[in-house]
Amino acid sequence: MSEDTELVLTVLAVLLFKHFLFDFVFQRPYQFLNKGTYGHPGGILHAGLHAVGSIPALLIASPGLWLGVALIAGEFVIHYHLDWAKEQLHKRFNLGNNGSGHFFLLGSDQMLHQFTYLGMAAILVSS
Repeated sequence: MSEDTELVLTVLAVLLFKHFLFDFVFQRPYQFLNKGTYGHPGGILHAGLHAVGSIPALLIASPGLWLGVALIAGEFVIHYHLDWAKEQLHKRFNLGNNGSGHFFLLGSDQMLHQFTYLGMAAILVSS
């Protein structure tokens, strides 16, 4: 396996594990109950924790200060708006918490977050 392949797989593994921790282990009601209110500190906190939680992946890839800052800022903005949009759709279509629409939306949200990490890893290993 090449060094680039090892690097991208390591970075992705760190980002995916971080996502699990901050979306499912450490997220509290203050965060998930308020992500649908634009600008609410709970949603900002949630996206901010995700962004800061990505620092270990950045340290592994050593992208340089400004690229690292840009990736963290980009992740924050993308994560925040994906979660906000998910909540807006959830409310608009009155999906509840256990129907197929809810799980479609949850899965779509998670997939888009994973694509964000794929993009971040690609940028990190190509820098």
